[in-house]
Amino acid sequence: VQLQASGGGLVQAGGSLRLSCVASGGTFSTYTVAWFRQAPGKEREFVAASRRYGSSTHYGDSVKDRFTISRDNAKKTVYLQMNSLSPEDTAIYYCAASSQAILSTIRNPNSFGYWGQGTQVTVSS
Repeated sequence: VQLQASGGGLVQAGGSLRLSCVASGGTFSTYTVAWFRQAPGKEREFVAASRRYGSSTHYGDSVKDRFTISRDNAKKTVYLQMNSLSPEDTAIYYCAASSQAILSTIRNPNSFGYWGQGTQVTVSS
């Protein structure tokens, strides 16, 4: 499966952005899809995930209650709605997918075999 992320940009603190990630190939509904982010000099950080068939969603502690992951299986698209953005959210955001029924390792980027190219999100103070 190939992933194409979009929607990043420059936003002021307190603002919102919605990222999109479109998949091609594969049966999208059977994939666990996730968003990770990586800031300069930092490790890749788990943001959010939607398990296969949309059975459950999971969030990183730093984004819980501010970000929402959703998916449209008919459009083969996963979204990340980001609200109340702060400068600490500045990073490159990557979408990822796995064909495995992962749960305990869902926050580990090594659990995902397919990655999009990343989209830059910059939050100004």
